[in-house]
Amino acid sequence: MSDHYGSARSVPTGRADMAVDAGLRSFMLGVYSKMGLGLVLSAVLAYAVGAYAPITQLVLGTPFVYVVQWGPVALLFGSMFFMRNPSPTGSGILYWAVVSLIGMGLGVWVYLAMTGVSASSIGGGMSYNVSFTGIAQAFLVTAIAFGGLSLWGYTTKRDLSPIGSFLMFAVFGLLGLSILNLFLFKSDFLMVAMQAVALLVFGLIIAFQTQSLKYSYYQFQGDTRSLAVMTNYGALNLYIAFIQIFQILLSFFSRE
Repeated sequence: MSDHYGSARSVPTGRADMAVDAGLRSFMLGVYSKMGLGLVLSAVLAYAVGAYAPITQLVLGTPFVYVVQWGPVALLFGSMFFMRNPSPTGSGILYWAVVSLIGMGLGVWVYLAMTGVSASSIGGGMSYNVSFTGIAQAFLVTAIAFGGLSLWGYTTKRDLSPIGSFLMFAVFGLLGLSILNLFLFKSDFLMVAMQAVALLVFGLIIAFQTQSLKYSYYQFQGDTRSLAVMTNYGALNLYIAFIQIFQILLSFFSRE
């Protein structure tokens, strides 16, 4: 995940706790608002892809499905190398591109709920029966968990910066294992174990990123350009963590 504001994590906790000013509230609300708009766009795109046959065929029934599946990963990795000094415009384009591709990918869940078709897991040992009730339940639980974890990250006096590198390596490790499991192991047991670990990792990421954004505001206060970039990257990181938790919970709720 993008790490533009990583240098700000060394800011002492005391500085961030001096006062809760209007500028910090405005900045954090800007991040949450952009993330919320991303979730709305994702929901619209997911419904369009899952509910309308011509769009379903275009997105899920052609080679474009590989763009939807792997595009977000490619964009995120590419941004690490080609956006060393990101601009507000560039980081904004990255955010909406990733959100759009992930939203279209979520159309698979809507399609399964619309058609009542059961889906098999990678290893074939588990079956999923997706419903709109399950989607709503997973979203509600994710939203509650996100709110609690983000609030904890915002208010805790514990410095979470030491776990940042661990979380990044954990995400890369889970991604690598997921790819191996997809093409080589095809193990349902490994998939469930990775999902359990991923819930913990992405939950901690929400708290960690929230605190990082708070520290970063004090580090770059007054630098409009940097704050705009941090708003985009902050929304992106929180959005990705939210979506990952949502999909894992939905898979749990949909198991037959």
